[in-house]
Amino acid sequence: MAEPPLLAIRSLPSWLLGRAAARGRALVAEALAAEDLRMWHHVVLSAVHDLAPVAQADLGRGIGLDPKDLVGILNDLQAAGLVRREPDPGDRRKNAVSLTPEGERLLTRCERAARAANDTLLAPLSAAERDQFTDLLIRISGTDG
Repeated sequence: MAEPPLLAIRSLPSWLLGRAAARGRALVAEALAAEDLRMWHHVVLSAVHDLAPVAQADLGRGIGLDPKDLVGILNDLQAAGLVRREPDPGDRRKNAVSLTPEGERLLTRCERAARAANDTLLAPLSAAERDQFTDLLIRISGTDG
């Protein structure tokens, strides 16, 4: 019997992680789409929640997003009434970004949806395996979680 194609590649941890990450992104993107939100919009809302009020430049650096892309996302979020940009009290030449009450409500719904999507992704694992898997991912990703 012939060996399945790409067996050597498909057994690599990097390949498997990539496939799992793609599935996870797709599940989260689908969950966020139900709230009429895209992935980067969710990232920006979450970062603004954690850092607000935050200078627009600091926000972009904090999430690793190109300033031009960030402006477009903030324009979308502001037009939807989810964030506000006001002069930064520390430096009036800069904009400080914060969430509106509607932005807070949407972020709460999106966080629930993203957690549910991740629960679907990790459904084959026990609770202990999920914790171990997450700990291992943190270790190999070089992040602190």
